[in-house]
Formats: sequence, C-alpha cells, structure tokens
Amino acid sequence: MVFSSVIFLFFFLPLVLSLYFAVSFKYKNTILLIFSLVFYAWGEPRYVALMIVSIILNYGYGIWIDNAGNRGNKRVSILTMAIVVNIGLLGFFKYANFFVDMINSALQTNIHLKPVPVPLPLGISFYTFHVLSYLIDVYRKKEKAQRNLFNLALYITFFPQLVAGPIIRYNAVAAQLSQRVFTSVQFADGIRRFILGLSKKVLLANPLGSVADTVFATSAMDLSTGSAWVGIIAYTLQIYYDFSGYSDMAIGLGKMFGFEFAENFNYPYISKSISEFWRRWHISLGSWFRDYVYIPLGGSRVAPWKMYRNLFIVWALTGFWHGASWTFIAWGMYYGILIAAEKAGLERILSKIFPLNHAAVILLVMIGWVFFRADDFGYATDFIRSMFYSHGNAIFDSQALSLLSMNWLQLAVAILVAAPIYPSLRKLRFGKSITQVQTVGALLLHFFLFAEVILYLINSTYNPFLYFRF
Repeated sequence: MVFSSVIFLFFFLPLVLSLYFAVSFKYKNTILLIFSLVFYAWGEPRYVALMIVSIILNYGYGIWIDNAGNRGNKRVSILTMAIVVNIGLLGFFKYANFFVDMINSALQTNIHLKPVPVPLPLGISFYTFHVLSYLIDVYRKKEKAQRNLFNLALYITFFPQLVAGPIIRYNAVAAQLSQRVFTSVQFADGIRRFILGLSKKVLLANPLGSVADTVFATSAMDLSTGSAWVGIIAYTLQIYYDFSGYSDMAIGLGKMFGFEFAENFNYPYISKSISEFWRRWHISLGSWFRDYVYIPLGGSRVAPWKMYRNLFIVWALTGFWHGASWTFIAWGMYYGILIAAEKAGLERILSKIFPLNHAAVILLVMIGWVFFRADDFGYATDFIRSMFYSHGNAIFDSQALSLLSMNWLQLAVAILVAAPIYPSLRKLRFGKSITQVQTVGALLLHFFLFAEVILYLINSTYNPFLYFRF
C-alpha cells in the first residue's frame, strides 16, 4: 500500500506539474488539493472521508476560536474541545489496540475491537500535529483563522509532507498558501533536492535496512557480538537515511511547487551531546513539542524539579507519539533521562573529554535505537547484552563476515555522507572555469544517482518507508 503510493507519485508527478504550471495562480491550489487527496486515497482509500471530516471540523474550530475575540474562557473551551476531538481520533486509531491489549493482560479478559485490529490511517500522527499547531496559533492570536476552506485543506493534505512529515507549522506556510513566487532556480533546486533524498532512501536506506532486518530477525541469544554491532550500525544509518531522505524529497517537491519548507535534519550524527543530537534530528517534531508542550509547562525557567518533570513529560509523549508500544515509551524515557542528566552536569563533563564525547553520544544513540527497533523489552535487553557479551558464541561469526563483505560499500558511503562534507564542498569558491566544471559535475552526479535509483527500483521489491507507520 505504501509502496503503491510512492509509485503513484513517481509516475503521475510530471502530469501534475504540467497541469500546475499551465493554469493561473487562482487554480494552482485546487490542482494540488485534488492531487493530494487522490494521492492519499491511492494508499489509504478507506480514510479519505475521515480526513475530509477532520478538515471541515478544524476549519470550523479555527473560525470559532477567531470569532470568540477576547472572550478568554470561551476561546479556551473551544480550543480544549478541538484538542480533545483531534487527540481522540488519533488515540482511537493509533492506540486503541494497545490499550485493549493492556486491559486484557491486566484483567485476564478477552476484549476484541472490530475490525481487529483497528487499522492505522497513513500519516495520522503528522497531519494531527499540523492541525493542532494551526488551532493553537489561532488561539494565541499568532495567526488569523483561515477563511478559505480549500487553502486550509491544502495545508493539511499537501502530499509531499502528508504521510511522513516534516511537521509544517501553519504560520510557516500561511502566506505561501495565498501568494508564492515561482523561479526556475527554485524549481531546479527542488529537483536536485528530490533526487538526493530519493537516492538516500533507495541507494542507502534500503540495502542497510535489509542488513538490519537480517540481524534483528535472528534470536538475540544466537547473535555474535560482531553481528549485533553490524545490525545496529546498519539500523542507525538506515533510519537516518530513510527519514531524512523522505524529508529531502518533501522539501524538494515543495520547492518545485513554489513552497519553502524548513529543514528537518542537520547532520545529527556529528553531535557532541544528546541535546545537540535532538536539535539536529527531526527538528520539526522537537520544536513542536518544545513550543506547544515544554514551554507552556514552564520549560526550564522553573524550579529544577519542575524542569525535570517537564522533560520527562515531553519525552514520554515523544516516545508514545512514535508508536503504541512499551518499547517506544521506554525509548522516549531513555532520552528524557539522558537529557535530564545532561542538564544536571553530564554535558559539561562530556565536553571536557573531546573527541570521546562524540563517540559516547553515538554509542548512547545506538543503544536507544535498539529499543526503537526491537519488538519487545526482552529482545531489546538481550540484543544490547549481545553487543557487549557473546553469550558463548563467536565474537565475530560467519553471519557478521557475510553481511560486511556484501554491504561494506554501502556502510562506508553511508558513514561518510552522514558528515557535512557535501555542503562544505559546495561552499568552496574557485575560479570561474573550475566553478563551471563543478556545475557540470554536479549535474552529471544527479543524473547518475537518478539512473541508479531507477535501476534499483526495477530490480528490487524491498522498499519500506519506516516513518510511514507513524
């Protein structure tokens, strides 16, 4: 289903671009809205009606809050109602199965939901947060309510960021919904960005994901230390290139249609602290929780115990947002503990042992990814144990050697590209003739990458998008 949406986008994008630039600005948003709904319906036809109902409801809530003027209590009541409805929908579709399983386990009951299990609408976590940011900004009077239903609908459903983010704030695109500037430079930059993102996803994340899946499909007690490390390194790189690649594609597609979206990743694996890592990883989610949860709770400008409370609330919610599983909650709380420890002085200690601080951060991040990837606590703890203890197995067995021998190039390239080498090279200034060679070289590189992507997609059926399930 997910892959069919990607193929649909891949083949129908030229048609949409042709129609988009053939009509006047008056009709451009309509074309984008229609295509966005068709794109979503292609992957999740059952939930188009749910999305349309959500759009109409939140259109009404936004105007209702705006029309309440300075009547504070009424504005609070309307916003509270809107948040309950939106979180209620998200909670039902994403967490109903989780809570029913908890009840059955605790009370030894046999409750079943119909359909079993409740299916998860594609991208519901992302577009719910889009809606909430819009309503909260209207409540805070940072933005006026959108009176054009189709413009609000386009903001919520715009296909590049609909199913896997990044989380686009309404105030970041409100002006662009009604007025955009189109340039050939912006369009060309969008194509380049899209190709780079697609290449990250297909040429790096996919083969690395196959390695990670092989390792994580093996019993943790049967893993050698070498295999465990190969598996978690592969997954650490896979999830970065999978999600940052999709973000690059979304940003590139946005540029092609005249929209400018904020960056969502900034080379997180060069971080020297956990706090820095989360300033660089999934920036749109981190800033959303900061502005709409952490700061309203008091942020860090409160008593120390309240600051730590705020951190744990934010990180528990961050883990739960990613999925209805105790391993996701543990992953969130793990980062809450680490960042609280940094606030208490660990960051100052790590800064004094450079470059070991970078190695320590990468190690801690990889341990966190084990919880994120594992299906349950038992497997996660056994896997981490295998990373440091062989359980009587060979430290480096034939599985580890085989995976390394077949995938060493992808691993090496992925590690290299995770550092900001490419943007540094682009910033270099040379003579005119060398600059022309650079331009031609960059063009040939993008053509080569695109051709490699096509060949890979033709010859491979393995194409998971990790963040589509959130």
